[in-house]
Amino acid sequence: MARLENKVAIITGAGSGLGREAARLFAAEGAKVVVMDVLGDRAEATVKLVTEQGGTAVAVTADTAVEDDVVRTVRTALDEFGKLDIMWANAGVVSRGGVPSVAGGEELAFEDFPLEDWNNVVNVNLTGPFLCAKHSVKPMRENGGGAILVTSSAASMAAYHSISPYSATKAGVNGMVRGLSLDLGRWGIRVNAIAPTHGMSPNFLMEPGAPVVGKSYEEAAGPWDKGITPIPLKLDRPPTLLDHAKTALFLVSDDAAYTSGQVVSSCDGGTLARVSIPFPEDQGTPTL
Repeated sequence: MARLENKVAIITGAGSGLGREAARLFAAEGAKVVVMDVLGDRAEATVKLVTEQGGTAVAVTADTAVEDDVVRTVRTALDEFGKLDIMWANAGVVSRGGVPSVAGGEELAFEDFPLEDWNNVVNVNLTGPFLCAKHSVKPMRENGGGAILVTSSAASMAAYHSISPYSATKAGVNGMVRGLSLDLGRWGIRVNAIAPTHGMSPNFLMEPGAPVVGKSYEEAAGPWDKGITPIPLKLDRPPTLLDHAKTALFLVSDDAAYTSGQVVSSCDGGTLARVSIPFPEDQGTPTL
């Protein structure tokens, strides 16, 4: 039996990148998928891919940071498919147009970061998941339970250059997931997050509306050489969007029935396990 047979799932930000890959995987595993994206043409393109592979999906053009849009998306799931089992708050932004920069490609100094951009990052990355969770509770309670998943980031656990506002929102997501798992567990609702490290889409750092790449950073970079990748885990292929989607699939499936309040570092490959002190590979004492 397919792992999501008879399940109904909403995936936000499903018009490209991880969201699109996950919509295809979830549908292949039996779910009926509501594809939500702020760009309607992208949402429709994802639905077309799902239906071409024999799956069932509908598109909703909506902004995850707008409460009425989230309400309308949940209502679409209920009207079209009769229930809601899975809510994946996947949509996220680094800023309005990728990594903050000024004309000419210079890095934007933190002290020049616009308040408008800060508010946008908070609205999409933190308020959006809050709204998605909030409006999933009632139909999931009526359904006897469900799974809420949020896309966090490795940036919630380790420092990345130039994106501290993004990191702050993703750390907030982690705290919200833990708190909600405690609050919502009484109704059989599980709440988890994935924190992608490697294997994510270049579209995430591109201008809104840019062509959908459909590959991970590492795949798009060209021939894979495991000898030079900084990922500690050495495999004969690069990490992919599907690797993240499969981790998500586990967390929203009944296989993870007793998993809640967790932030799983998908496609980490051992990266976040490293310490700041270098250890020579041939001896057990640190170089100080």
